[in-house]
Amino acid sequence: MNLFIWWISKILIGIVSLFLFTKGITVLVGSYTLNNPAEFIMYFFSSSMLILVSAVGIIYSAVRIFRKIRGDI
Repeated sequence: MNLFIWWISKILIGIVSLFLFTKGITVLVGSYTLNNPAEFIMYFFSSSMLILVSAVGIIYSAVRIFRKIRGDI
């Protein structure tokens, strides 16, 4: 049961991070259509932060799963 929970948690982290990554890219592209410079800066930096945090989640789950398959854990 513990191994099942481990796999589910890593896969869930990867899926949620992938969703947030695509959402961050969508917000980043949408920020270039704004006319107000202050709104552009806020949207640009918030989407960049969302992309960076979700990329860390994707890399984390990919590395943990790869190490588990390879037998290092």
